[in-house]
Amino acid sequence: MFKDDRFRGIKTSDLRKDLIAGVTVGVVAIPLGMAFAIASGVNPEYGIYTTIIAGLIVALFGGSHFQIAGPTGAFIPILLAVVLQYGYEDLLIAGMLAGVMLILMSIFKFGRLITYIPRSVTIGFTSGIAVIIFTGQLENFFGLENLEKKQYFHENMLEIFRNIHTVNFYSILVAIIGLLIIVVIPKFFPRVPILLVALVVPALISYFVFPGK
Repeated sequence: MFKDDRFRGIKTSDLRKDLIAGVTVGVVAIPLGMAFAIASGVNPEYGIYTTIIAGLIVALFGGSHFQIAGPTGAFIPILLAVVLQYGYEDLLIAGMLAGVMLILMSIFKFGRLITYIPRSVTIGFTSGIAVIIFTGQLENFFGLENLEKKQYFHENMLEIFRNIHTVNFYSILVAIIGLLIIVVIPKFFPRVPILLVALVVPALISYFVFPGK
């Protein structure tokens, strides 16, 4: 049940901030979901479907006053391993079972067990995921072609080295422009939605300057 006072205290300035935040998150989350879908070994449109549906479900049924859901790269190694070994159909089954398990954990209040997991384990897990996400973007950064997704980290690194001769310098240039925007603009314009700018500007440059690349 929704509370009657859920909109109490909201001002026009709050709505303006929420609108900017919503547009920024939406514009960033959709291509991010596509990227995670590709990294997981499935078609990019599945990432769009998942991002939109999950966002609506959390907004309508979530217990938080803030939007706290979005695409995450933490499951990329697991999803990719399932797709490579069992195929996309079994990935759907695994996803459904994971959802059932989460619902049961919520009902039986198992979330509190996270406090018993050592901090070193959490940091190690998060750092490993960060390395996997970073290295997973090298293909796009260098504009490499004909890469085959592998299940293990070292196999993917070897695949990058084997195809390094297909490097696209236009792709590198656009990626560097995006990085410079993220690093430089917040120092001079801290109120600008930096992620939105870093997404739109390189996309426009790619479209108008390198249309055939």
